[in-house]
Amino acid sequence: MNGVSGRMGYRQHLVRSILAIRDQGGIELPGGTRVTVKPLLVGRREAKLAELAARHGIDDYTTDLDAALADPRWDIYADFLVTKARAAALRKAIAAGKAIYTEKPTAESVEEALELARLAQDRGVKAGVVHDKLYLPGLQKLKRLIDSGFFGRILSVRGEFGYWVFEGDWQKAQRPSWNYRTEDGGGIIVDMFPHWNYVLENLFGEVKSVYTHAAVHIRDRWDENGGRYTATAEDAAYAVFELDGGVVAQINSSWTTRVNRDELVEFHVDGTHGSAVVGLFGAKIQHRNATPKPVWNPDLADEHDYHGDWAAVPTNDLFLNGFRQQWEEFLASYVQGTDYAFDLLSGARGVLLAEAGLQSSREGRKVDLPTLTLG
Repeated sequence: MNGVSGRMGYRQHLVRSILAIRDQGGIELPGGTRVTVKPLLVGRREAKLAELAARHGIDDYTTDLDAALADPRWDIYADFLVTKARAAALRKAIAAGKAIYTEKPTAESVEEALELARLAQDRGVKAGVVHDKLYLPGLQKLKRLIDSGFFGRILSVRGEFGYWVFEGDWQKAQRPSWNYRTEDGGGIIVDMFPHWNYVLENLFGEVKSVYTHAAVHIRDRWDENGGRYTATAEDAAYAVFELDGGVVAQINSSWTTRVNRDELVEFHVDGTHGSAVVGLFGAKIQHRNATPKPVWNPDLADEHDYHGDWAAVPTNDLFLNGFRQQWEEFLASYVQGTDYAFDLLSGARGVLLAEAGLQSSREGRKVDLPTLTLG
């Protein structure tokens, strides 16, 4: 596990996924076989790795990635590094014949992402890319609604994601400063569009085109040491996606917005038979038979409680932490030798959307997306 000292690598992948799986005694496969996990922590700072290992009862850690990849005891290489460092490490792991499980974006360009996918295919390496948003309870409820035919024909999707990230001068920023420097791989498009790609293509349809306006709303920020710097990467992106089948999706992504919604991300889905609003956990619906009939009248205050017309979707299922659930599925697929949908080609499609979004904003036009293949 390379990069577990970072926020996401530590909290979601190490503690809430791999250690949770370890502590429950592994996962049980059909037929009663039990798969257990044993982590090896890899990073640059030995003292930090030693501290994490001691805190969580982990036997193995190293600062030597090459030695770890050469060691036959370890089957899977998991990567949670910053984007700029990821592709080089993945190449090494693929060359060593290790299975791959990696955060996204998988690379800094579509060409590099496709290269990694082809290398893995040629080497016969199994690979998985984190698609955590699909495992959010709210989006699993949404998937259930779609599969049931609740919406009829889906017309449109509106997404709102983001929150206010402090500049770092009078309150400490909640995100690392590299996120706001293009030269360090930062920017909300590179960060979030790979997520939006797999959410859209797995729930509503393949993305066929994108129009994006990116903005650097706040130029002056302060880093972790209190030093002032100039932001060069966009902190907000406003995008329209055309999907296969005619669905139109609009998603605003922003680190410069103050939240006035139930959750930090919400998707409003409209269909001919019904609509839904879902977040990380919650989901509410309105069927066409329960839809009010508003009439526009700017001369009179509207006393109708539109929020009261929506009904909550019951949970009905026990949802695991989304990162852990996907880890369990990938581990089961690895052991059983089954196909895994969220592979490096899927990761490359996310990089493609981010690249197209940046191109769209730069050129001020809609950009069509090609179909990616490994052929």
